[in-house]
Amino acid sequence: MKTTPFSQALITAARRLRDETSRLKFGLPVTHAYNPLAYAWAPHEAYLLRFGATRKRVVFLGMNPGPFGMVQTGVPFGEVAAVRDWPRIDEPVGTPAHPHPRRPVTGLACPRSEVSGRRLWDLFAERFRTPERFFAEHLVMNYCPLAFLESGGRNHTPDKLPAAEKAALFAACDRHLVAAVAVLQPEWLIGIGDFALKRAEQVFGNSPLKLGRILHPSPASPAANRDWKGLAGRQLLQMGVWGGT
Repeated sequence: MKTTPFSQALITAARRLRDETSRLKFGLPVTHAYNPLAYAWAPHEAYLLRFGATRKRVVFLGMNPGPFGMVQTGVPFGEVAAVRDWPRIDEPVGTPAHPHPRRPVTGLACPRSEVSGRRLWDLFAERFRTPERFFAEHLVMNYCPLAFLESGGRNHTPDKLPAAEKAALFAACDRHLVAAVAVLQPEWLIGIGDFALKRAEQVFGNSPLKLGRILHPSPASPAANRDWKGLAGRQLLQMGVWGGT
């Protein structure tokens, strides 16, 4: 894959984020912090090389990796089947330095489906048909690269971290978000859920960048379980992010 100034700048920024967040420490109830930018760097770099090679009109921003999504594949919202069958990224994935026994990382061999990722990529695949058409103007990224696990294997979201831990983490994530937006120069930054929109507003609230939000596709949200794809598509049309078809 040929490197462009866009993809090279994104890769450099991602490496910096990987190194900065790998040095952070987290206390209870978090017992394990997975950094896919470290052990799943190969597929993440491939994602940026293939699909971050040009300026984007729209950047979709998620919160952080899901245990059966980016944790397994290195791709934001990277539900295994979606990553394998649509963008077709299949680079090898390593193992976290301190894996949780109940949350093994097996890459594309992971038997579990990440519902949020499946819903998101199904939306894009239905509208754009091919990855090339979608990625010509869009890119999906996460605000935070780390996944947090409690002792029993329960997912712990970054918004629930103690204030001091959150401040150090968010400072690194804010720097990366600013760098990525400076490279991609999007017209729109769309938060996938409330958390991502709030971070976008905190970082870019006084800029000309257009900010928006779509409902998070998590099955934990009752609204997301009632035709999330249709609802999110309508939200994007109503904001003017997408035109009518």
